[in-house]
Amino acid sequence: MRRPICLFQDLEVEPVLFLLFFRPPPPRCLSERMLTAIQLKLEDMEDGVDIGLTNASAGTSLEPVPRGSSGPLPPLVERRGSLAGYDNRPVLPPTISLTSPRSTMALPPADSKVSADNKKKRAWWCWPTSEAEANRMVLIDDPVGNAPSKFRDNHISTSKYTWWNFFFKNLFEQFMRLANMYFIFISLLQQIPGVSPTGQWSTLGPLAAVMLVTMVKEAFEDVKRHRADVAENTRLTNVLREGKLSKVEWQQIRVGDIVRLSANEFIPADVVLLSSSEPMSIAYIETANLDGETNLKIRQALPATAEIADPSATGIRVTGTVESGPPNNKLYEFEGSIDIRRHKHPLGPQQLLLRGAQVRNTGWLYGLVLFTGRDTKYMQNSNKKTIKRTKVERISNIAVVILFVFELLLAGVCAGINAGWRNINGTKHWYLAFPESESGIGLLYPFLTFIILYNNLIPISLYVTLELAKFGQAYLINNDEKMYHKESNTYAVARTSNLNEELGQVEYIFSDKTGTLTENLMIFRKCSIAGKSYGGDDANLLGTPGIDVPISHKHFAFHDADLGNDMHEGSSRSLVIREFVSLLAVCHSVVPSRDENDPDNIMKIVYQSSSPDEEALVEASNHLGYVFVARTPTEVVVRNPEGVHEHYQLLNMIEFTSSRKRMSVVCRCPDGRIKVFVKGADTVIYERLGPDQPYADACQEHMRLFASEGLRTLCLAVAVISEEAYASWSRLWDEAALAVQGRDKKLEQVAELIETNLSLLGVTAIEDKLQQGVPETISTLMSAGIKVWVLTGDKQETAINIGYSCALLTESQNGIVLNEPSKEFAAQRLSGLLKAFVDSPPPRLPDVPTPDLALVIDGFTLAFALEPDLKADLLRLGTACKAVICCRVSPLQKAQVVSLVRDNLKSITLAVGDGANDVSMIQAAHVGIGISGVEGRQAAQASDYAIAQFSYLQRLLLIHGRWNYRRVSKLIAYCFYRNIVLYITQFWFTIFNGFSGQTLYERWTISMYNVIFTFFPIVAFGLIDQDIAEDVVFAFPQVYVDGIRQGQFNTRVILCWVANAVWHSFLIFMIPMYSSSFDVSDSRGFPMTLDHLGYTVFSCVIMVVTLKIALETRYWSSVNHVFTWVSLGSWFIFMVVYGTIWGWGPTFNVGKETYFVFADLFSSGTYWFVVILTTTCCLWRDVTWKYVERTFLPKPRHILQERQYIHKQKNVVHPFRAQSPVSTLCSTGPSLNARSSRPFHTGFAFSEEEIQLGGAFSTLDLSMKVKETSMQGTGFGARTEWLKRKASQLSRENTTSSELLQIDSIGSTITHHPLPAQQLPSSSSTVVPDDAEIPRAEPSIDNSEPSTGSDGSGSAGSDTSSRKAAELDVNHTS
Repeated sequence: MRRPICLFQDLEVEPVLFLLFFRPPPPRCLSERMLTAIQLKLEDMEDGVDIGLTNASAGTSLEPVPRGSSGPLPPLVERRGSLAGYDNRPVLPPTISLTSPRSTMALPPADSKVSADNKKKRAWWCWPTSEAEANRMVLIDDPVGNAPSKFRDNHISTSKYTWWNFFFKNLFEQFMRLANMYFIFISLLQQIPGVSPTGQWSTLGPLAAVMLVTMVKEAFEDVKRHRADVAENTRLTNVLREGKLSKVEWQQIRVGDIVRLSANEFIPADVVLLSSSEPMSIAYIETANLDGETNLKIRQALPATAEIADPSATGIRVTGTVESGPPNNKLYEFEGSIDIRRHKHPLGPQQLLLRGAQVRNTGWLYGLVLFTGRDTKYMQNSNKKTIKRTKVERISNIAVVILFVFELLLAGVCAGINAGWRNINGTKHWYLAFPESESGIGLLYPFLTFIILYNNLIPISLYVTLELAKFGQAYLINNDEKMYHKESNTYAVARTSNLNEELGQVEYIFSDKTGTLTENLMIFRKCSIAGKSYGGDDANLLGTPGIDVPISHKHFAFHDADLGNDMHEGSSRSLVIREFVSLLAVCHSVVPSRDENDPDNIMKIVYQSSSPDEEALVEASNHLGYVFVARTPTEVVVRNPEGVHEHYQLLNMIEFTSSRKRMSVVCRCPDGRIKVFVKGADTVIYERLGPDQPYADACQEHMRLFASEGLRTLCLAVAVISEEAYASWSRLWDEAALAVQGRDKKLEQVAELIETNLSLLGVTAIEDKLQQGVPETISTLMSAGIKVWVLTGDKQETAINIGYSCALLTESQNGIVLNEPSKEFAAQRLSGLLKAFVDSPPPRLPDVPTPDLALVIDGFTLAFALEPDLKADLLRLGTACKAVICCRVSPLQKAQVVSLVRDNLKSITLAVGDGANDVSMIQAAHVGIGISGVEGRQAAQASDYAIAQFSYLQRLLLIHGRWNYRRVSKLIAYCFYRNIVLYITQFWFTIFNGFSGQTLYERWTISMYNVIFTFFPIVAFGLIDQDIAEDVVFAFPQVYVDGIRQGQFNTRVILCWVANAVWHSFLIFMIPMYSSSFDVSDSRGFPMTLDHLGYTVFSCVIMVVTLKIALETRYWSSVNHVFTWVSLGSWFIFMVVYGTIWGWGPTFNVGKETYFVFADLFSSGTYWFVVILTTTCCLWRDVTWKYVERTFLPKPRHILQERQYIHKQKNVVHPFRAQSPVSTLCSTGPSLNARSSRPFHTGFAFSEEEIQLGGAFSTLDLSMKVKETSMQGTGFGARTEWLKRKASQLSRENTTSSELLQIDSIGSTITHHPLPAQQLPSSSSTVVPDDAEIPRAEPSIDNSEPSTGSDGSGSAGSDTSSRKAAELDVNHTS
């Protein structure tokens, strides 16, 4: 047992210092203040100091000696020199390690007592704990000194298994499933002699087959992981060992090693940058493997380590210590310090190179290995996500439990009847040799027999069938060419297959705006400087004439001659303009990349930035005359309009964060003055302005106008700092930068001190282009019954304009804006709105649709509304609205809003975003969708599904989601049905055999039922079945509502399938049972046996269940045909093979009972008649019900299926696509709602571009019966009335389309009549008037299309859009 050694030394600090040495691990009981005191005390002793020790036994308490106590202490070691330095370390015995503490811990006072419990813990206040590592202390290039810390090696393993634990670990994981545990229990019961009526292996065989399939799948996936791990671990890199560079495998790298990396080399561990070949020790890295961002990021070594040019050549040994926090998964956060030559320097993210990143544009660099293996941030982020369980899966698990309880009850009833039957008939049937009395064990045997007999009521192959089907569904999503984005070469990615059916039940979508609804392609449009607004509408005239700038115009579409004139007129306004543009050129984190072949040509500079906003602002400064030329860690070089290069010395850079909402740069300008350049949101800039701001009011008005046009605004401000004030502030900044724990918070507090008394310069206005198809997508999703909530950080006016531009908000809606200054006002407002619209809604007028509600709430009010006493009111109001927009929200508030809906409603939620600030929201929702956008792939990597464009969301939900929901629902229900049909026949047979537990079927026949005879047709169904074609779904997205309402899989549906299975099992047994009396002998004259009856009944089962899934199949392909008919034929082949195998010789001692039974049955006409009759009787009910349902009780999907079938018969290729501008959109991407006749906005999100879509209904070629009264519950009855009026209108106008809808007087038959060729309309579309609005049918989902007005209003660049944004005010609630 390790013995603690107490060290006492009076160092003239209070309390008396107490050192405790351990090896390993190093001590953890000293604070930084105490260590510093020890260091100073030792440095003052020229001849060294004798340090004494006192031994303490393991059982004694450790108490510090009061100050002034005396007594000889035996010498331990002579300490000479300082604690830190180059090659001058304390001489310590090998069993003692003297290192700095790992954490701060206050010592107890000298007179404190140690309790009995603490004595057992060996002085808990200084004994090392077993908790996670607090702080990491690393000795540079000292493997012996680092050995006691036992850091992880650099070997990584992403595999799940090893070669020796695969079998056992995989079995353990599979048996963690309740169903597998149940079947292994049944298999054990079958081993009891005299208990199993189906043999010993009839359950274990299929279970082994199912588990083997899962095991092979896991092994295949894990082998790929092993190969990738081996390739990763055996990579080579240069490591400094004993003063020389050596090629070392990655897995042999240790913490504390110094590595040398070259250009294009991947970083093998988390490394602290020490020096590089570039000026100022800059290094460029690419982090695409970590966050998907391909732009270069700049890193810089500290000046204290930058002198390390080439240690291997100079022979200088680098020594010192590095202290940092424990390993974590935060890619963009790092706090640490490095101690070199007794001077401590702060380390931050700018000095950390992460494993997985790649060195770019850097000749070489040296770095210290800090974190290795599983401790690296790359591996910390590779942990598996929490598995999400779907609603369908939860319902099916409940059904499994219910079936198990039913099985127990059924077995108990049968066992009880068996006992009664034997008591009554024991004497009569004396030849059966029943025991005279029953013991407890004897009564248990029949119960266990029936448990085994009915065990497969729970389908043994359910889970493996479900996994295979979902795996195939995910494959189809990944390879869907219609969700392929050619520009970025990106396919959709299903990162999990567990949630495929959840995509078909989504009711709430929570979407980010920037990069999700928009392209995140920022374009500098307008600005306000010194109270004057600049920016014209001619985007072809760019920049300031006569100035050579980099050729890119991607982010710049601005021209105003007044700006150039005002800049050069020499007035006070020109000084403000120059300051404004200089701030744009200096206050950013953009990295310029020059052409290697022509580095002096500034026309070929390419800017690398992680933020499109910053890139747009830098490009704007270039075009306005101040060209950003070069950047080093200490200065920024800008060429002014006169061609002079100005050097701005960077003193401090305060990064932008979501909480600060601003970025600041403290720099020394060319004129020698120190200035603070700040850019950020108006809410944080205005509250930090000094008094007497002459431009504040004008800028505020200009921001309102910019926001009403949908432009993103940013305020720019500056402050001049005196040398004395900066020196004082700089000391505070350096102290905060040295903190290892809580550094970011401390730096923010210090930053507040200098970001005050700012002078406002002006405002920038940037346009973000809307992604193609966003308005159409949102309109289609809302028509499908999905409610869309947009959560954005933009201003309220911008958010409202966004809502109109993307068709989320319409003129017909009642708008509600919540912008309250306090919690009390927010509570009163919520209460009033609930009374007005939810509790006591206004009365409806006849034939007048009730307007939908739209809610806009800002982040300040949202913070109040999310508090526990108000969030229920917010939820009630939000769910009553058709659309909700939350503006000025933080990433945390996004996740809180999603959690509010998810945790309190039974609805399925979906969150979609593209940036790191959306990750928490994505993970909080039932389904997370990541957009592979400009901001990187953080959201995509944290999501369940990743797509390239928001418009692909409608295909993912309405097509893949809806199909997969139906497939999975039918698959699970069919698996229950299939097994109930087979095993309830055993119950019917039990009635005829005195409830003895005798099985009707041969044991291996039962075993192969789930794994061969009926397995493949349902797998094919789960993979590719389609009830409605995708064009039809896009034309009528209302059919998606069935998934929201769980119409395909619920308790009623399961009970119907179970009842149908029981009925089928009754017919399947009874018809062959009673028909057997007409054919008592085979062709050879031998009597029919139990095996003949069993094979006959089993044949009926196979026929019925196979044709049942064929009856449910709506989409027949070659795969379905092969799987269905081959599976059906496999049973008859099995009858022949297994019926003859016993005759092959004594080696094949199986199938004796069924030997040549197939010959007797195949030669019997009764057998074939019974099979056909039974199949017909069973499926007659199903066919009849489908006819009655489709004729008298049609659902929307039935109507669309019939329409689709009619058009297929007429060979109409695209029956639901319009010959209008809509057809062009349909042919190039996801279809629009075919009934849409309102104008939609496209192209630029907030500009004047828009198109008007003609009436797509006018081209529908329909011919079917519609019973209006049966469709009222689905909303289609109202559509029929609308179609009547629409057809009448088209007949009058006679200019809309090539086909007319004509409806008879009853309104039940819709036919098409082609117009003559001379009557074909022109390519221009006709806008349907507002009076053609489709009325709503209660209580169905609102089928009215979100409107933007037939006059084209709603355009972001028009005056009308500004009016709409202004009219949507707090008083619009009546």
